[in-house]
Amino acid sequence: MSDEHLIAATASETPPLSALTPASGECNSACPYCGVGCGVTVRQQDADVTVSGDDSHPANLGRLCVKGSMLSETVVSDGRLLQPRVNGVPSDWNTAMDSVATALRTTLEQYGPQSVAFYLSGQLLTEDYYVANKLMKGFLGSGNVDTNSRLCMASAVAAQKRAFGADYVPCSYSDLEDCDLLVIVGSNAAWTHPVLYRRMVASRRENPDKRVVVIDPRRTATTNIADTHLAIRPGSDGVLFAGLLNYLKQDDRIDLDWVREHVAQCEESLDAVQTWTVDAVAVETGLSENELIGFYEQFAATRRVVTFYSQGINQSATGTDKANLIINCHLATGRIGFAGAGPFSITGQPNAMGGREVGGLANQLAAHMDFTPDAIDRVGRFWDAPSMAQGPGLKAVDLFAAMGRGDIKFVWIMATNPAVSLPDSAGVREALARCETVVVSDCIADTDTAKYADILLPATGWGEKDGTVTNSERVISRQRAFREPAGDSRPDWYMVCDLAARLGFGDAFSYTSPAAIFREHAALSAFENQGSRDFDIGALASLSDDEFAALEPVRWPASASGVAPPSLPAFHRDGRMHMIPVTAVPAEAPPLKTGEAVTQLLLNTGRLRDQWHTMTRTGLAPTLNRHQRFFAASLHPQTAAAMTLCAGDLVQISNEGGVVRAVVSIDDGVAPGSVFLPIHWSDRFASAARVSCLLPAITDAVSGQPQSKFARVAVEKVSVEKWMLVFTREALPLKSWSSDYWSRVRVAGGEAILMASSDHGELLAAVDDLTPEAERLAITGQSPGMERRFWFDHGLAGALYAHEDHRSLPDPAWLERQLREPLPSPRWKLLAEPAARDVGDALICACHDVSQSAIVAAIGEGLGTTGDLGAKLKCGTGCGSCVPELQALIEEHAAPAQSQQALA
Repeated sequence: MSDEHLIAATASETPPLSALTPASGECNSACPYCGVGCGVTVRQQDADVTVSGDDSHPANLGRLCVKGSMLSETVVSDGRLLQPRVNGVPSDWNTAMDSVATALRTTLEQYGPQSVAFYLSGQLLTEDYYVANKLMKGFLGSGNVDTNSRLCMASAVAAQKRAFGADYVPCSYSDLEDCDLLVIVGSNAAWTHPVLYRRMVASRRENPDKRVVVIDPRRTATTNIADTHLAIRPGSDGVLFAGLLNYLKQDDRIDLDWVREHVAQCEESLDAVQTWTVDAVAVETGLSENELIGFYEQFAATRRVVTFYSQGINQSATGTDKANLIINCHLATGRIGFAGAGPFSITGQPNAMGGREVGGLANQLAAHMDFTPDAIDRVGRFWDAPSMAQGPGLKAVDLFAAMGRGDIKFVWIMATNPAVSLPDSAGVREALARCETVVVSDCIADTDTAKYADILLPATGWGEKDGTVTNSERVISRQRAFREPAGDSRPDWYMVCDLAARLGFGDAFSYTSPAAIFREHAALSAFENQGSRDFDIGALASLSDDEFAALEPVRWPASASGVAPPSLPAFHRDGRMHMIPVTAVPAEAPPLKTGEAVTQLLLNTGRLRDQWHTMTRTGLAPTLNRHQRFFAASLHPQTAAAMTLCAGDLVQISNEGGVVRAVVSIDDGVAPGSVFLPIHWSDRFASAARVSCLLPAITDAVSGQPQSKFARVAVEKVSVEKWMLVFTREALPLKSWSSDYWSRVRVAGGEAILMASSDHGELLAAVDDLTPEAERLAITGQSPGMERRFWFDHGLAGALYAHEDHRSLPDPAWLERQLREPLPSPRWKLLAEPAARDVGDALICACHDVSQSAIVAAIGEGLGTTGDLGAKLKCGTGCGSCVPELQALIEEHAAPAQSQQALA
């Protein structure tokens, strides 16, 4: 790079922030959670914000899951990063951006463009993604731009590109309703994509002939909809579909006429799976031959089939091949390209697809163009770029490995938390500590990754950001700002443009609004396209600012030529879709290298219904924290009994990568010999709950996506002398408590901490420090082992219960109410209040605040259907996310006659 491109700009400046005007009153926007891409309607009056589903949006038609319904609880200032920080010291924007520019310029001069990197996020808007990708790949000369979408979608993308010639999802949500057979594999859709799950449930009700097969090692909430649950061994799903393809060939179910016209490499692909006979598949999957033949025959006999797959397929060392095996089954039988048929990869993040549209992955260039000589030339001319990257950059896991070796000297991390989310998180943290310059832009001040930032930049959050996102069915939606940026926060695109101007590239980054960036992005998609690339939104390249502001959801392709897109995703140069000659390799978790006499289990990881990623947003919402309050490990009753463990015991879970500690939860949906851990907890919320430390950095050879679903772990019981449950109106300062275990969560009116320790003096002192003027009441010995303490000022400021048995602590919901409600008179009545219920009394229906104990009591009174429960308690009548759990509680607690009625 020439020196002239490294001189800070003087004439070119970034646009004024006054150009960013939030909507007022009421506006439609997009939910910032999963890839369903639901539309939301936001109403604002003064400081009050309400969020409801947008009835006009095609993705959700007014429905929201509980996370979307509770978005208003996350629009708060608590925990926000409000001012830049340089080396831990509060700073102004000019100083902070000068520091970023100087560090980047120095790194480029000393080490060259391959020493710098951006690590982006599916939480960014397309416009943020676009300018970051353009700056790095067109003006800094490096391909080192990757995104946390690598962790959830890269294998699906690689498989689609191999099969269709492009990153093209060949289905829409209506296909889930139109199909006659829905195969759900590697997805707990009832919890991860609940709005789509409700559409599945409704369509099955309307079509009594529709059948659903769920393939999952666990019995999850999603299996409630299943006619068939195939409880395969973890990692054996590829074998299952290799066996299906071979069965289709052996039973003469290949559509040869279709294949001859539309598909290449069919014969080679069939040859590749010929060893996977039904009996061989049975051995690897743990399924019976009858189960396999039943599923295979059902697929073969049904024309309208959708295979709906997600992280259970993608997050594997062979995820790309697994996805291609699924696609191969559809291509070989012609089950694609018409309503109710196709392989449907569902996205995990709100804008994973938008990021891929602009080139947010290291092996992409821009606008669905890869690093071919023609594409490099084309994009370089369009951008008028001085230093085009000539090849792919480092993918996420490789990028942080290179950082650990000292090869990456400068990294800017935007809107993501790799210190928690990437595998081998201990190694990731060592890499961040070694990197010479770590820049982090985020809206939250104290993330695990922010601890490693040399320069911390406050970003706008949801409700303050303005731009576009693209969902899993290729629909582009507007995410609109409806409130002013908090503190001194700024949009990520604006920060990137500021940096570009300081490096001398201001003319190429002189955007005055997200609309201007979107227009350029749309124009690039159509530039010298002529139908040669699937991604074309040229029809949107001439939108005025007002038209962009009013843009309704639109699905791509949207070509300016007006030519209708092809009905089939055949974008290979030969005009055909390609079956890929791959076979299945049984997945194996690395063995433990330990001689300790502890029980070894297979770790299975996943998400919870009401939490999202590393809880930086959902952790702010008290309602969302009541479904599962504290960090817990789920074990099958047989496994727990064999280890002499009970619900509420403390266990240590470890392997060569690290250690976590969790409270035991008993769940007969978990396979025997396994332990399930949720991925959400971080150092902000628990003492030792970073599940990613247990996951080795094993990646798919094609996609670079890490195998994040399972590993081998040692599990052993930890003896605890005393358990404490603490509630405080004000949050206790974050610190490393000297304890066996702690987990903290926000509650309505304050914060709760569950702690296991031999001594609670440190915790008592912390509450005293938080409430120095408070009146104190305490009682011990009223019941064996129980201690109770209360702090009062103008109300209840804090409460502490201590007991040797975790199960004897009071119900958090009762204590939570005491923080919100008037105190009893006299106050000492609180000391005599009995523990209301077990600490594990979960909130089942978050929309209407209905607990498990209330539901069980109603079932005991004779209510035997989810409709009956909804009529009495309102549970299940809101977003519907809790309906599978209601059904499970009915089956568990109802009399036999009631259970039969509920299942009818």
